Amino acid sequence: MTGTTPSAAAPSHPADVGPHWPAPLAARPVDATVTVPGSKSLTNRYLVLAALADGTSRLRAPLHSRDSALMIEALRQLGATITELPGDGDFGPDLEVSPISLDAAAADTAIDCGLAGTVMRFVPPVAALRRGESRFDGDPHARKRPMGTIIEALAGLGVAVNAPDGGPASSLPFTVNGTGEVRGGHLIIDASASSQFVSALLLAGARFTEGLHLEHQSSEHVGKPVPSLDHINMTVAVLRGVGVAVDDSVPNHWIVSPGPIRAFDQRIEQDLSNAGPFLAAALATRGTVRIPNWPAATTQVGDLWRGILTAMGATVTMDGGTLTVSGGPEITGGDFDETSELAPTVAALCALATGPSRLTGIAHLRGHETDRLAALVTEINRLGGDAEETADGLIIRPATLHGGVVHSYADHRMATAGAILGLAVPGVEVEDIATTAKTMPDFPQLWEAMLARGPAADEDTAGGTQH
Repeated sequence: MTGTTPSAAAPSHPADVGPHWPAPLAARPVDATVTVPGSKSLTNRYLVLAALADGTSRLRAPLHSRDSALMIEALRQLGATITELPGDGDFGPDLEVSPISLDAAAADTAIDCGLAGTVMRFVPPVAALRRGESRFDGDPHARKRPMGTIIEALAGLGVAVNAPDGGPASSLPFTVNGTGEVRGGHLIIDASASSQFVSALLLAGARFTEGLHLEHQSSEHVGKPVPSLDHINMTVAVLRGVGVAVDDSVPNHWIVSPGPIRAFDQRIEQDLSNAGPFLAAALATRGTVRIPNWPAATTQVGDLWRGILTAMGATVTMDGGTLTVSGGPEITGGDFDETSELAPTVAALCALATGPSRLTGIAHLRGHETDRLAALVTEINRLGGDAEETADGLIIRPATLHGGVVHSYADHRMATAGAILGLAVPGVEVEDIATTAKTMPDFPQLWEAMLARGPAADEDTAGGTQH
């Protein structure tokens, strides 16, 4: 192979966790209607805002998963009261949130971040607003995820953040020493490693005494952009929806005016990124998958599926709020830029495609739950594929795939990528399918229910699109 291969080796992964999950092979084209749980990105943003709001808020149809449970417990540790109320959906109760009392002295507390980027990045600025010490730690791999920018940002705002030995911190674990207020003002950060650094500060910025003027400047490369701008746009839209004034008219500048965060009653959209594997099943099996209640307008990056899957040969329609995706006779390769968290699903489809593909603008995925670029290359090639890393993405060429174990690296999107490959390739097993509980606890059951529906088996299409 040729090309740039930035990662010297695949990311390390632990010994196999529990029994391998035999990924179901599609015996016929799928024909299913699937509803997925609420958006993790929206659930955790609204939870943070509810904890800082001026009254009691309600989240309707929120996500209930490991990531959201970690956020709920973190905010409870900081003093928010979060109560479950009967909901009207299929995925669990609503949440009522009474905010943190920032004026009162609080006991020192410990925050378990797990492997949730939104918890380890969104919660420290909230902790800085209360009085007392908040100790942050998480799963072993969480200590490897980029955290320096948020720690440096808090220091730049006058907040003391220390490592366990009392010295300066650069990653988990660390302690935030809150004094009950953060002055705010103009702050320059390098957010080129993650858009979550920007979102974390914007979510709390209205409660800073002087508000916040946040500016991104890359220290590594002049002009290196913030990745996943769609997620920052989501944060800005959510803030405006609860009465916070945000000026983002100048690129790489975000100005949040000081003031209250209005209490709210908000229904959470279903997670369009998590809908991706189910929509991908339509292409992998040449079938049809429908997702009802797809929002007509949304800030979720998962709305990009409509264009991505069309480019890969699918027929994509929207009628009456239902998104329908039907696979074509083959999956076509192509060039895909800035697919962000959708990249593992896109890569799995590219490994089944009849032509070469290039994914660009996703270098930041090396700092996600695992080094996703190295992990995808390793696992695709483990099954006989032809994938390689570039400086900012992946190249995937057509190859004949065979069965084998797909390791998840404790990464939910690696596990679902393995499930997609298993639709078309006999003998695929996924190690630690339970890691999908990070954002979709019932994934195996939803996956198998989708495959249980469909027209009579057709010998010409049984087994999907294996090369």
